[in-house]
Amino acid sequence: MLSVSGWLMYALNRSRLVAPVSFGCHRYTSAAQSAPNVLIDMVKSFIPPLTYDQHKGQSGRVAVFGGCQEYTGAPYFAAISALKLGADLSHVFCTQEAATVIKSYSPELIVHPIINSDNLSTTSEETSKWLERMHAVILGPGLGRDINTLKYAEAIIKIAKEKCLPIVIDADGLFLITQKPELVKGYKRAILTPNVAEFSRLYEKVFGEKPPENEPVICVKSLAERLGNITIVQKGFSDVMSDGDKVLVCYGEGSPRRCGGQGDLLSGSMGIFTHWSHSAVESDNSNEAFEIYGPTIGAAYAACLLTRHCNNLAFKEYQRSMTTTDMINKISEAFQFLYQ
Repeated sequence: MLSVSGWLMYALNRSRLVAPVSFGCHRYTSAAQSAPNVLIDMVKSFIPPLTYDQHKGQSGRVAVFGGCQEYTGAPYFAAISALKLGADLSHVFCTQEAATVIKSYSPELIVHPIINSDNLSTTSEETSKWLERMHAVILGPGLGRDINTLKYAEAIIKIAKEKCLPIVIDADGLFLITQKPELVKGYKRAILTPNVAEFSRLYEKVFGEKPPENEPVICVKSLAERLGNITIVQKGFSDVMSDGDKVLVCYGEGSPRRCGGQGDLLSGSMGIFTHWSHSAVESDNSNEAFEIYGPTIGAAYAACLLTRHCNNLAFKEYQRSMTTTDMINKISEAFQFLYQ
């Protein structure tokens, strides 16, 4: 017998329209796997065109918060992915120990070695001045779980909210949110990107019980709703995303390869997509699907599909030896195929 999620997937596969789907007391709005052009056109509608009269920074300035002595690759992957996708400037805020290493990976990133400072108030004040120039925040890749670092991350979330910045939270940032879900509750410019294990821990923290098995659509929607209609993307065989009202599932073909760093490509690309999508709202985007799903689900879907296509392209070429670096090298090709 099919689960509720199974019936939803069946209904989506049979439909060619963007339409509401209801099961009992649960109501979903989702789009069909068989009508991908509707969603592709939605994404295209909020990607800003490149013009000769633009100046540096107009296509996006992103801030990645992460990078410690143990983890230097993750923030690099997130920051360079945003840059390769089309951001003009990509900043990494990390610990002193990680800064030189991350700088050595690429001269194109702007690296700030200020995390874990002894004076949290001074560090937060300096960071706040930098965030005035940013368009989006990506928090968590390679952040680590040092107590002072997590206090700093908590301050970053509060500053981002004060400045109404879109924020994508992944990895160790999700560890913090699992401890203090109230940090993002009700902030509708926030996107959480947990894998199955991270999602289960957050769900249990909020509901006091483990999520029901084989019901990802209901679970993701319920958790997003309980957290005040923020957007949650549960990564998995299919990526399920919801803002507590609407649900969208990304079926894009990927590969069986699960090397480390793929989630960082996702969070980095999602960071710049969410800047573009929120900017489109301000410019009165009239795409019908975009009006239905909104900027956070729109950005989440765009990044999920792009990441899956990068994965698929790189795997075809490298098979078992594929790494995240190979996927990043496919961003341009994947973007051109999907969204140009």
